[in-house]
Amino acid sequence: MTTWRIIVEKYKNQLFINTVCLSGSTEDKLRAASVAGFNQVELWRQDVQAADGDTAGIKALLKTLPLGLTDYQVLLDFDGAPDSIRAEKRQEALRMLDTAVALGATTLLTPACTHKDCVKERVEEDLRWLVAEAAKRGLRIAYEGMAWSTWINNTADAWKMVQRINAPNLGLVIDAFHIFVRHRTAADLDGIPMDKIYLVQLSDLAIDPAPEHLIDTARHSRLLPGEGKFPIHTIIERLEEGGYHGPIGLEVFSDELKAQEPTGVARKAMKALQSVCFGKTAQYTL
Repeated sequence: MTTWRIIVEKYKNQLFINTVCLSGSTEDKLRAASVAGFNQVELWRQDVQAADGDTAGIKALLKTLPLGLTDYQVLLDFDGAPDSIRAEKRQEALRMLDTAVALGATTLLTPACTHKDCVKERVEEDLRWLVAEAAKRGLRIAYEGMAWSTWINNTADAWKMVQRINAPNLGLVIDAFHIFVRHRTAADLDGIPMDKIYLVQLSDLAIDPAPEHLIDTARHSRLLPGEGKFPIHTIIERLEEGGYHGPIGLEVFSDELKAQEPTGVARKAMKALQSVCFGKTAQYTL
C-alpha cells in the first residue's frame, strides 16, 4: 500500500480536541477548535455552565462552525457510588443525559468510580441502569478505567465490565495517559473489537509522577503527544491493525496551555496530533 493510500485511510478518523486544553469562553474554545481544523470537540458540563446553560445556543454554534461532539462529559463517581450519594448521582446522571440530548451529543462519558467508598458489588448494577437510561434517549455510554479509579483502573478491566453488561450502547474510552502512567501497554487493547472503542484520547508525560502526585499531575501537567516519553505510536499501530475508524484526539490537562491564547494552542495541538497519528507528510494533505 502506498504512503498516500495509508494517509487517506487514516483520515477516516474524526479528529477532536477536549476543551480542557483551551482557555476562554465556551464560544472562544469552539471557534479555536474549528479554526485549527478539528472535526469534533469533547465538551464539559462546565462549558455549558459557562454559557449560562444555553444548550440551544451551543448546539447552533456547533452546527455553524461546523463541529461535532465526540462526547459530553463527565459523569464522575457514578458506578458503585456509596449509599450517601447514590440517589444524588442518579439524578445527576439523568440531568447530564438530558443535557447531552439537548446539545445534540450522541455519547456521555463516565469514568470508573474513584470514590474511596465505592461499592464494588454495585458497579455493574449501576452501569446497567445508566446504559438503560441512555438507550431511552438514543445515547451511548463511553466507559473509562482511570489510573486512580477505585476498582476498575485500567482498560483491560474496563473491557471486562463492558463485556459482562454486553449492551449495544456501551463502549470504551481508550486514554493513553491512564494506560502508560500505570506502566501498562497497548496490549490492554488486545481482544477489543474496534466498534466497542468509542473514542481515543491522547496526551503525553515527560517523567513518571510519584504516586502521591499522580492526580495532580494528571490534572495540571500533561503534555501534547510527542512531547514526552509515552510510546503513543504503539496504540496508534494497534488501532490501525484493527481497522479503527472512530474519533482520535487530545485530552491534555495543562496549566501552561490554559494560560495561552486558545487559537494558537488549538493549532499547535492539531500539529502535534497530525504528527503522532499520521506522520509529517499528512500535514500537507488536509
